[in-house]
Amino acid sequence: MNREKKKIRNRQAKDKALLWAVCLLAALTSVPLLAILGEVLLRGYDQLSWSFLTEPTPTAYRAMKAIEAGEPIAGGIANGIVGTMLMLGMAAAAAIPTGILCGAFLAENAKSRFAQIVSYLTDLLQGTPSVIIGIVVYIWVVVPMKGYSAIAGSAALCIMMLPLIVRSAEETLKILPASLKEAGLALGGNSARVTLKVQLPAALGGIFTGVLLAVSRVIGETAPLMFTALGCSFIRFAIDKPISAVPLLIWEFFNDPNLQELIWGASLFLLLFVLILNLTAKQLAKKWKQ
Repeated sequence: MNREKKKIRNRQAKDKALLWAVCLLAALTSVPLLAILGEVLLRGYDQLSWSFLTEPTPTAYRAMKAIEAGEPIAGGIANGIVGTMLMLGMAAAAAIPTGILCGAFLAENAKSRFAQIVSYLTDLLQGTPSVIIGIVVYIWVVVPMKGYSAIAGSAALCIMMLPLIVRSAEETLKILPASLKEAGLALGGNSARVTLKVQLPAALGGIFTGVLLAVSRVIGETAPLMFTALGCSFIRFAIDKPISAVPLLIWEFFNDPNLQELIWGASLFLLLFVLILNLTAKQLAKKWKQ
């Protein structure tokens, strides 16, 4: 009995020690994240205003004059917000249907040789650095068009979004009950119709979650947009001309001493946008599982 009690006590002690170790490591991991969020929040909170979100970026001269006069810098990031939303919209319009159909193909033909090659290429594309994607799109789109444009920027974002959407669609369709497809086939539908009319609607929650995660993944990318969209100091809706984006503005603010104070407001906006997307994705995933 004494030996058994000692074994139980030892196990309980090891369990508590492991629990405390995990909690400590989790706390240490969260320290850098909380430090970054706190710094951006404290420095950027005062800058977020209606004018900051609706006015274009000020020129370096206007910013310098405002600093000399001791006044806040007039202007904002509206040109970056418009450019970001425009390029994300075009990228999503191309990546979502392509990624969903590709994921459905991989889920239905997982054992075929072609599907294995596509799956391997998807993993390879997901691990490709964004700067390389930007260079490739520069050669494929910018050079033939003879200029930077929103089209080129959206093409780069589309390529980056595709692997995430493909994987989310594939994995979501794989976990659907087999009886769902069998019932559709028993009612007289062919494989393509059952996939499009039965399986995809049933998997919509998981696929939409993957789409939101893909958007939050690419919204902060700067390197590919430097090679494709280039940037613009005013609000522009033309898709065949250079256009700005919030990550590009942050990079431009960093390189201009007169505009560096605007980094924090733009960074806070980007963090809040990504946070909202991730929270929305988690809530949708939780409801879909239920």
